Amino acid sequence: MSGETSLKRSPLDDVHRRMGARMVPFAGWEVPLQFAGVVEEHNAVRQRAGVFDVSHMGRLFVSGSDAAALLRKALTYNVHRLPDGQGHYALLCQEDGGIIDDVFVYRMQEGRFLVVDNAANAERDRDHIAALVEPGMDVTVEDRQAGTAMIALQGPESPRMLLEVLSAALVERLPRHGCREFELSGAKAFIAQSGYTGENGYEMVMGPDQGRALWEGLIGSGVQPCGLVARDALRLEAALHLYGNDIDTSTNPFEAGLGWVVDLDDEPFVGKEALLRAKREGVRRHLACLKATEKGIMRADCLILHGGQTVGRVTSGGFSPALGVSIGMGYLPPALAVEGTALEIDVRGKLLLAEVVRRPFYKRPL
Repeated sequence: MSGETSLKRSPLDDVHRRMGARMVPFAGWEVPLQFAGVVEEHNAVRQRAGVFDVSHMGRLFVSGSDAAALLRKALTYNVHRLPDGQGHYALLCQEDGGIIDDVFVYRMQEGRFLVVDNAANAERDRDHIAALVEPGMDVTVEDRQAGTAMIALQGPESPRMLLEVLSAALVERLPRHGCREFELSGAKAFIAQSGYTGENGYEMVMGPDQGRALWEGLIGSGVQPCGLVARDALRLEAALHLYGNDIDTSTNPFEAGLGWVVDLDDEPFVGKEALLRAKREGVRRHLACLKATEKGIMRADCLILHGGQTVGRVTSGGFSPALGVSIGMGYLPPALAVEGTALEIDVRGKLLLAEVVRRPFYKRPL
């Protein structure tokens, strides 16, 4: 079987192709790279609304009376603190504190949870969590990535645009990171007020037929379809981590600036002892935000220099349509990961002047 035919495809794949999307391989899936172009799609999300097919993301439904206990063992964030109808960012870690993945966990009614994780790690995450189930536990871990669609509507006008296709009561009652289950075309669906762009927005999980109908309804209402390139530019402007670039098993939450999702309370979880040591001993590097001060574009793996010496490398980088300059992130010694530090980025042998800036690069207007 060829690499192309072995790629997984979204339930919306045929819709994207009819719309002329440029399709590319990503994390074992064939996904839309772009529809109208990165700048047009980026600007639509920042100024109005854009919609992304994120069906490649992992979706684990965890249920049973011991569901919370299982996820407390697996995640750095204590899900016992989550009320029904609310979600929170969290991490899966190894015993040595290295990050296996970053996820969003939602607590639904009746002790049920939805864990949304990265496409490239979906099977590993599922197996990691399932391996923590102890004999006698009342818990089920169900992988629904293959049988559902997932759509993200993002942008300042996303609430108004969603009202074109969903009920006002459903949309208007969702708080930040709030979630609900609802009925869509006779079937159960899920909606959360969240996203990966730095804008207000929603992520929705539903059956394939409902997903196609919702996508086409949003497009028909004037929402811009968006692809992978625009999503990456948007998340970088918001300084949101990309697994495999900014975090991986070689990084711990504290050096990545993610200590705020590590609950070092009395309850055990995988990696807790290592993370207690890491917090006590401090870190030898910090993930910093970098902004070019001249023309040029930094990319992932470009070396970062200070005083002629290599001090790190860019983990994520690119051009920011919102700021009109190149931005990136990279790990630096703590003494250099300070706002205003002047640096140079080696871009194919040419030094690009840059400086450390405050996180995030872009913050949506209130």
